[in-house]
Amino acid sequence: QVQLVESGGGLVEPGGSLRLSCAASRIIFGLYDMAWYRQAAGEQRELVATIGVGGVTNYVDSVKGRFTITRDNRKNTVDLQMNSLKPEDTAVYYCNAKAVTSRRAYWGQGTQVNVSS
Repeated sequence: QVQLVESGGGLVEPGGSLRLSCAASRIIFGLYDMAWYRQAAGEQRELVATIGVGGVTNYVDSVKGRFTITRDNRKNTVDLQMNSLKPEDTAVYYCNAKAVTSRRAYWGQGTQVNVSS
């Protein structure tokens, strides 16, 4: 059974930073595109950032210049560095792994990020 385990969420003041990490197990990590999604209360889940097997990244416009997604194929981890956080970044953040061939996707359990003063 594929496992994605997120960590690093918490409470931070506006303008602060957090680093989320997702550890993957029981997959061939190098064959999966990785992504971070988020879901705010009462909202639909939205794609935040992606990183392909080759390292190409994409971001939703609202986080460009503030968030950075990285992956470590030796450690089977994908991180999301979040800087200049805003209250509207408050959400549950989910790690996602999608196989490059079958496009089968797996999800982590989510980690809560709260941005508030």
